[in-house]
Amino acid sequence: MKTFIGLPGKRGYTPFPPKGTSCGAYIPQVGALLQARCNSVLTGLLLPAAVLLTSAAAMASEAGMRLDQAPIAPTDVVSLQSGARTFANYCLNCHSASLMRWNRLTELGLNESQILDNLIFDGGKVGDLMNVSMTKKDARKWFGAAPPDLSVIARARGADWLYSYLRGFYRDPARPTGWNNTVYENVGMPNPLWQLQGERVRVEHALKAGEAREGQGGAAIAVKYEMVKPGSLTPVQYDETVRDLVNFLVYMGEPAATSRKQIGIFVLLFLLALWPLVYLLKREFWKDVH
Repeated sequence: MKTFIGLPGKRGYTPFPPKGTSCGAYIPQVGALLQARCNSVLTGLLLPAAVLLTSAAAMASEAGMRLDQAPIAPTDVVSLQSGARTFANYCLNCHSASLMRWNRLTELGLNESQILDNLIFDGGKVGDLMNVSMTKKDARKWFGAAPPDLSVIARARGADWLYSYLRGFYRDPARPTGWNNTVYENVGMPNPLWQLQGERVRVEHALKAGEAREGQGGAAIAVKYEMVKPGSLTPVQYDETVRDLVNFLVYMGEPAATSRKQIGIFVLLFLLALWPLVYLLKREFWKDVH
């Protein structure tokens, strides 16, 4: 299996090319500056609307699942490159991303040669979609169900859910695949990153009388997960790898999100500057009426 720039969990990648190189810059300096300066203003404008919306994490919490917050950074190009590497090596064997083309990764500072040499393993072209060779018919025959397409999985599930899910696998002999998950109980997919994370087992023990929580019926038990076979990465390195992968999945769900937000800032500034002129024009037109 080919490896990308560096090893999983090791942040020693080739730095993002500076502005003026063939790869360009992911975020224009002017747009980044305006985005930073307008954060406080936009927060005040968008906070009332955000309060009215129910987040995926809140809904998951209501369903009894505890999700960890994904520390993603959509503008961290090194993280996005690392996530693309992990996605190509560990996810794209079974799952496709049929709404995404390889050449879109040039926005992340990669040139076509890097994409061909390090990410495309089936002899495809840079302009191809991120599809897999396995057909849905074969997938249903081999696995019982076709693995879902991951193009917009981050928009459907949310970054926090994916981050918690990919860190929640543990060994379960009762399951057909030998794996279970703390977020998605009785999951049908095995842990694709088990070589990196290692193998954990679920350990239960009864709580003492004074440790039982209020409102908990029956015998109170505590659950923890112990590492029985370490992986190739330390827990911190594995969390970084999962973070980068989730960061890339979020980017893949809407590659133009960063540009869209920057354009929105310019539009708001333009409308703010235009408003006094429009108001004065309105007064000029209506001065004879009023």
